Amino acid sequence: MLINDDIELFKTEPTHFAQVILPFATPKPYTFHIPDEWVEQVKFGIRVEVQFGTGRDLYAAVVIAVNDKKPDHKTKPILQVIDSEPIISTTQLAFWEWLASYYACTLGEVMNAALPTNMKLSSETRIVLNPDHDQDFSGLDDKEYLVAEALTIQKELTIDQIQKILGQKTVYPIVNRLLMYDILDIKEELQYRFKPKMVSCVRLKEPYRSDPSVLGAAFDLVKNSEKQTNAMLAFVQLQRQEKRIRTSEVCAKANIDLSVLRAIEKKGIWEIFESEISRVGGYEDDLIASFELSDQQTKAIYEIKKNFETKNVTLLHGVTGSGKTRVYTELIEAELLRGGQVLYLIPEIALTTQIINRLQKIFGEKIAVYHSKLNGNERVELWQQTLAGKPIILGVRSSLFLPFKNLTLIIVDEEHDSSFKQQDPSPRYNARDAAIFLASLTKAKVLLGTATPSVETYFNAQQQKYGLVEMTERFGGLQLPEIEIVDSRTELKNKTMVGNFTSRLVAEMKSAVGRGEQIILFQNRRGYAPTMSCTTCGWTSECRNCDVSLTYHKFANTLNCHYCGYTIRLPKECPACGATTLNIKGFGTERIEDELKIHLPEARVGRLDLDTARTKTAHSKIINDFEERQIDVLVGTQMVTKGLDFENVGLVGVLSADNLLKFPDFRASERAFQLLLQVSGRAGRKNKQGKVIIQAFDVKNLILQDVQKNDFSNFFKREILERKNFIYPPFYRLIGINIKHKKPDVLRDASKIFTKILKERLGERVQGPAVPLVERVNTYYILNYLIKMERDVSKLTFAKQIIQEATYQLNHTEGYSNVRVLVDVDPY
Repeated sequence: MLINDDIELFKTEPTHFAQVILPFATPKPYTFHIPDEWVEQVKFGIRVEVQFGTGRDLYAAVVIAVNDKKPDHKTKPILQVIDSEPIISTTQLAFWEWLASYYACTLGEVMNAALPTNMKLSSETRIVLNPDHDQDFSGLDDKEYLVAEALTIQKELTIDQIQKILGQKTVYPIVNRLLMYDILDIKEELQYRFKPKMVSCVRLKEPYRSDPSVLGAAFDLVKNSEKQTNAMLAFVQLQRQEKRIRTSEVCAKANIDLSVLRAIEKKGIWEIFESEISRVGGYEDDLIASFELSDQQTKAIYEIKKNFETKNVTLLHGVTGSGKTRVYTELIEAELLRGGQVLYLIPEIALTTQIINRLQKIFGEKIAVYHSKLNGNERVELWQQTLAGKPIILGVRSSLFLPFKNLTLIIVDEEHDSSFKQQDPSPRYNARDAAIFLASLTKAKVLLGTATPSVETYFNAQQQKYGLVEMTERFGGLQLPEIEIVDSRTELKNKTMVGNFTSRLVAEMKSAVGRGEQIILFQNRRGYAPTMSCTTCGWTSECRNCDVSLTYHKFANTLNCHYCGYTIRLPKECPACGATTLNIKGFGTERIEDELKIHLPEARVGRLDLDTARTKTAHSKIINDFEERQIDVLVGTQMVTKGLDFENVGLVGVLSADNLLKFPDFRASERAFQLLLQVSGRAGRKNKQGKVIIQAFDVKNLILQDVQKNDFSNFFKREILERKNFIYPPFYRLIGINIKHKKPDVLRDASKIFTKILKERLGERVQGPAVPLVERVNTYYILNYLIKMERDVSKLTFAKQIIQEATYQLNHTEGYSNVRVLVDVDPY
């Protein structure tokens, strides 16, 4: 008998369940039950709103399985369905699962890296109004309007505050709709915002726009002005060809200036307005035909296609300036004719400016660009465009996570570059290797292109695991640059150094400027000087959070840590003894820039490093200024070595090659060879043979000799022998492990437990623990391990299982639960 109709004496047990991935490191997918009202809507690939944990935290989780299997634990209900259609595919899930398995992390960590921030709502998410929106809230329903209106008053809201405003628990679908309308934005993403490109356009006003028959009356209004009549005629001609007519096009066609267009606007004939170009990189200019192929390029394309008949991966090894990009465009065009999608991977955003310009001139609106400087809404828009079949995606490593519809070709440009390796946070994947696995899932082909292949890639090509195509000549028959190695030690001894330049480099720079040629100077250290010290007591400026010296930045007059970002103002006296005898040691790009103003006063100097190119627009401006010859000498770090192509560079100078050669890492020789050969390739790429000056103290170093001769073959033979003798890749797999804690004694004791477990199961394969070059970073003390495993999938899997067990035991031992363990498979 029911006492009250509102009391349920019997509750129905749930019969439908969904496994979901949450955007953080849970060991496995979590199961929620599906309320009856959501059974039809919940399906694979959509996001649902769930509550997880002991608190009331809400998350947007991705459904990866729906079934009727009741789990052993008590389940919570799905609160709300966010999407009507899947945002990921089964192929993407398989890719995520492989990344989690191979790189020893969780599916949640992969999901967190893969999805744009605006797709990862949680209780901690802070919502703000989109500053680019006109705040026209007409068309919104009552609840959407309440949220938007509240933000005009409170500026920012948390999910919890939105719940209170609406008086309901499930708010994600409402927030998601407002994000899609571009009314809202995620606060954390605003640091990446850049305004979309706007162009000035002109269009007819009514009644002329909708009734062409009255256009004659408009011409009557301008008949007394020849310039206005010509402008109207130009507009009519352009209107037949284009939907959106730029003011600049009308001015150019009629040979007039903007004041003429303004005069016509005042007569009520047309209006001038600002039009937004698609914020994901739409292209509005005329397309150009591809340049004709050289015999070498034609041969390379034929050989690549031939290799693809039997091999899924091919290496294109072409010297700098050989025209690899032209080969890429030909292969892309062939894929588009077959209806395929192409992913063009580049190491970092620093390379996009020139490559975007080249490819957009050929492919126009068919190409979109994906990188970390896009804001949340832009990333979601590009995600949706990819899902809809956007033909070409040009992007950095995170582009691999986009939902491709029909991916048939992946081009990995500069495949050797260390920027393809994700360092933090997990998954610590290598985009080149991940691209090869993704291609195996989609049946796509992979082309790896570079002038300086990684040792592993070239070894695979030599073993015929990959195809190999080589381009040994520069396009147009141009010669490779002449490379001269100058002895800094002798010049220092003879007192002929001019500041941080050898007299030889100074003489060549003056000659180049005199000939009207541009110069690139490479110094692999930013800032003004690496350290500041007191000559009286020996005090050295050090970071309070890390065991490194602070770098002096003259422009900002600060001492900065390049590891954790700690910054202090430059002291006027020694903090230890009070003396004013403070001295700077070493030199960085900022100091080089300063010295050039003394030695080359007539030259216009620019600098390209992390300090000057923190935003996409800042980087683009520096590159464009150099390309347009508004800068004579460009000083930079590794950014200037990466694939940039300038036709007027006659001289390249490397200021301190020894810093590259003496780094304590098994890849140091490979890195040095690649960087030096890449930066040398920036010289003399169009009109004539260039010149390269490399300053070094150890001029007899074998790496420098190979660079001077452009002898990759000799370098590879020597390097591969050393790798084999000392048990390094490609003959063995490496797993790097860092354990860290804020207290050194806790870390030391924890390492004894961790080491014991590892060595009991893996034996002598385990090296360490060892104190790294920088012992403390951002207040954490660090110890390193390196595990060398045979190239056997089962043994590598076994090693990762042992690491997982050791981590679990360590974190569940009293006193060591806060010791962090970071695993890096195939450390770069």
